[in-house]
Amino acid sequence: MIAPANLSRISIPPLENGDLLTRAEFERRYTAMPGLKKAELIEGIVYMASPLRFEPHAEPHADLMGWLWSYKIATPGVRLGDNPTVRLDVDNEPQPDAVLLIDSRRGGATSLSDDGYIVGAPEFVAEIAASTATIDLRDKKRVYRRSMVREYLVWQVIDRRIDWFSLQEEEYISLLPDAEGIIRSRVFPGLWLAVSALLDGDMPSAIATLQTGLNSPTHQEFVQQLAVFPNPVL
Repeated sequence: MIAPANLSRISIPPLENGDLLTRAEFERRYTAMPGLKKAELIEGIVYMASPLRFEPHAEPHADLMGWLWSYKIATPGVRLGDNPTVRLDVDNEPQPDAVLLIDSRRGGATSLSDDGYIVGAPEFVAEIAASTATIDLRDKKRVYRRSMVREYLVWQVIDRRIDWFSLQEEEYISLLPDAEGIIRSRVFPGLWLAVSALLDGDMPSAIATLQTGLNSPTHQEFVQQLAVFPNPVL
């Protein structure tokens, strides 16, 4: 005889790639699959990740997180998340590889729901794109722009390319490396990226460049601004 709890679980259909669902139904099915590591709802369509290989995803993901974590610990009031579920709107619940956000108590745009999910658009979203480049650079990019994610970084590992978009007047423009090969965030002062170093896995050089950004006057001013609430620059 099947126990009532197990019967309830069997009655909930599993998530499948390509399902067209409401956000509530997506969450119901996701919750009923505790072994599932990652699934996203993009424009009402379910996308489920394939098993993640080491070099095309896991290792660059770790490097990206190390770079962002180094910024976070030097910038009180900034929070970092690894693969968090983000409730953007009724049709979109992505699970980005990384989010960097300003704490709501420091004037940030997001909040946390009663059940612990991010609600609203993080200031910065990053995706590691190996086989998902089309989704990340088309569907997700459109959703993040519409939801007012202020900066969006896509690391195309196989193509050895990093695209960093900045929201300007409701459109994404590309932030390009300067003469030294460095991209500088417009939202998070001091968040400097040595593009070639990150692509090459040269993390000592990538962190050294970031440290230069952290030592800059603009980062020091940002830290002081975050200490004041409400934040006058946001």
